[in-house]
Amino acid sequence: MKRLSQATLCDLPAGVSRPGYDRGATRIGIVHLGIGAFHRAHQAVMTEAVLAAGDLAWGIAGVSLRSAETRDALAPQDGLYSVAVRDGTGDRFAVVGAVLRLLVAPEDPVAVLDLMAASETRLISLTITEKGYCHLPATGELDETHPDIVHDLAHSERPRTAIGFLVEAIVRRREAGLPPFTVLSCDNLPANGRTLARVVTRFAALRDPALAEHVKTRVAFPCSMVDRIVPATTDADRALVAGALGVEDAWPVTTEPFLQWVIEDRFPEGRPNWEGAGALFVTDVEPFEQMKLRLLNASHSTLAYLGYLAGHQTVAEVMAAPGFAALLDQMMREEVSPTLPPLEGFDLAAYRAMLLARFRNPALHHRTWQIAMDGSQKLPQRLLGTIRDRIKAGAGFERLALGVAAWMVYATGRDEAGNPIDMRDPLASRFAAATAGKRQASALVEAYLGIREVFGDDLSASTPFRTTLVRVLDGLLADGAARTARSFERT
Repeated sequence: MKRLSQATLCDLPAGVSRPGYDRGATRIGIVHLGIGAFHRAHQAVMTEAVLAAGDLAWGIAGVSLRSAETRDALAPQDGLYSVAVRDGTGDRFAVVGAVLRLLVAPEDPVAVLDLMAASETRLISLTITEKGYCHLPATGELDETHPDIVHDLAHSERPRTAIGFLVEAIVRRREAGLPPFTVLSCDNLPANGRTLARVVTRFAALRDPALAEHVKTRVAFPCSMVDRIVPATTDADRALVAGALGVEDAWPVTTEPFLQWVIEDRFPEGRPNWEGAGALFVTDVEPFEQMKLRLLNASHSTLAYLGYLAGHQTVAEVMAAPGFAALLDQMMREEVSPTLPPLEGFDLAAYRAMLLARFRNPALHHRTWQIAMDGSQKLPQRLLGTIRDRIKAGAGFERLALGVAAWMVYATGRDEAGNPIDMRDPLASRFAAATAGKRQASALVEAYLGIREVFGDDLSASTPFRTTLVRVLDGLLADGAARTARSFERT
């Protein structure tokens, strides 16, 4: 079978959309750090619509900060890849051409810096996951002891982190007399733009106080909220796409029909007309962001840890099992929604119902193991912030605590049957050392609450948090995840 490429676009079936603009005339205006599946199914899809509308100043250069996998898959395809939109009503396919160049930072950091410092580059966007910010999740401050941060401060010309690349590129643009680019975070962090600005400014201050002032006064870091479920690509997905397109695509993405992007409108050097593709530009992203983190992302994490422990491979499987949907509905309605700021004209009940329907999508094989990764970086934003608000209000948070308790079991590295878990987390070795030999709920909670990077000083010292968590974890250890979930059908 032929490979997807510029030369084989004309061979695609009539029902498959494809770039109709001149890719050769398109200029790179965006450098994206973290060219993974989510970016290719979300921001790149919206940028494709901008290019299709005739504004060819916003082509994307995708940078992998670690692995060469995406570059190696897409370079032989001229950067082209397919998006399969799937739900119970059928599948739709499109080929995206917005990614014009692919780089692997460890192979050639100078090339990445040159591209970020180029005069036509006006926007740097990021999907590097929570751990890519090299921050302390409990506080949002730069982790100045992080080995890669220490390296980047000593070797600014060959950085390893997104933070190091941003600061060095800002320095080079300033020296060349170019205006700063805008830096747009698209990761699931509270106030992601402000969090990124804080760690970048602090890193700059460690290099040079005057540089920090330049970052603070000249570089824009708008906040944004992104939402689309994008499972990891499987061989079955590749076979599905090949059958539909008649050509082989080494790295397609599958996703759901739903797509949302809310962006703070602060782009001094201009921006793409993403609103033409459905993005919403606002003055304050925080209410949307908090709603999504506390409803969708918190529910996803709770489902992932409990579902994995109960033996379920995908989110749809978990939702079909007794009790899980009822648990999420109660958690969102009774514990999360009262903590959310009002959104005028927004139907919160309809949004909750839509989330449950999206989780049930039988066509998406979103693995619980994939969602469960890097829990130490995710829990502070997804669950712990809401728990803090519930404690302040003197209100209960048993279901939220169950999500934390399930993570605690998962993070021991052993499932309910004692089998090893491929547990991937930056603090995995810390968890293993802290929990070794501990089997009782009180001992496990004591061990985990000693990890201040996750829980902070306040929750670690909170009697209501500790008491609730011990009680919920004790029940989970005694009954198991499946039986615990079933109990919510009777609640």
